[in-house]
Parts: sequence; structure tokens; C-alpha cells
Amino acid sequence: MGKFDKYKIDLKGMQADSCKYEFVLDNLFFANIDGPEVQKGKVNVELVVRKTSRAFELNFQTDGMVWVPCDRCLDDMEQPVSSTDKLLVKFGHEYAEEGENLIVIPEDEGIINVAWFMYEFVALAIPMKHVHAPGKCNKAMSSKLRKHLRTTPDEEEEDAFIPEDDVLTEEETETPIDPRWNELKKILDNN
Repeated sequence: MGKFDKYKIDLKGMQADSCKYEFVLDNLFFANIDGPEVQKGKVNVELVVRKTSRAFELNFQTDGMVWVPCDRCLDDMEQPVSSTDKLLVKFGHEYAEEGENLIVIPEDEGIINVAWFMYEFVALAIPMKHVHAPGKCNKAMSSKLRKHLRTTPDEEEEDAFIPEDDVLTEEETETPIDPRWNELKKILDNN
């Protein structure tokens, strides 16, 4: 039996018009699938397969928690995920992906493995930016970051950072200018 055999859905042998499946995606699942976005987690997936006149409608409800690296301190952090996704599957001559959510599988097989689709739905549910709550980042990493960032002198919160818009550019800083450049500017101003 393969690693992902329990995620195979036999559409051809489906007796009822609707079937419900429940899966728990755990650390072993994420390790086996070896995807780049998620390495650990515990996610419950409820799958309802409904037979229509021309295709099969697979509705996924995904809820759970994954562990991803914090964008600020790189320590693992819990990230809740929740999504509702739909996939349409129809029979054809060979396997093909047509469009964003339409899959064609060979009619003689009649089986679809939903493991990778569930992983993608979880990965897509993760927000682009994931950082710890204020004060929860790794203290050592936060102090190293602060050494390299320009901060305000009255900053009290330990994990507060200045947005990129507030950082002064080289032109805005008041550094003394070499007097020779001032003389050259006078030549430009005369023309």
C-alpha cells in the first residue's frame, strides 16, 4: 500500500449520488508529500463528492493549524488555516487539467487521488505575511534585527519596527557635503 492510497476516491464505483469523506492531514502527511510551503500541521478536511449528470463535484472544507516560519524571526509559528474549495472531475481518455478547477481522469481507471489537491488548498490558505503576535518573536533574533534597523528613540515596544516608508533616504539625511561638489553645482546652476 502506497503512502497516499487512503486519499484515492473511486468515482467510477460510486453507488450513491453523494459521498462524504473525512481526512486528517498530520505531520506524517506533510512530511510524505514534501511540499515547500508546509512541513508540519494538523488539518481536518471534509470532502463531499457529488455526482452530477456530466461530472463529479468535489467540495473540500479545510480547517486546522499549520506550522510555518515567522517572516520576522524565522522561528516556527502556528498559523490557522481555513478554506472552502471546489474541484470538478470528469471522465475522458487520459489525465488532464483543464482550467483552474477542472480535472479529467481516464474513464477506465475512474479513480482520483486527492492528496496533492488537499495540500495545495492548505498551502493557498496560508496568508502571504505570517509573523508572531507582538512580543512573541525570538528575542535574540529581534535584538539582532533592531541593530540593523533605524528605530525611533522613544520606541518602547520591543518588537515594533519602522515601516519602510519612514526610513530616510540618503538624500534626506543631513550629512556634510564635500565643498568641492558645491563649487561644481554652481557651474551647473549658471547654465
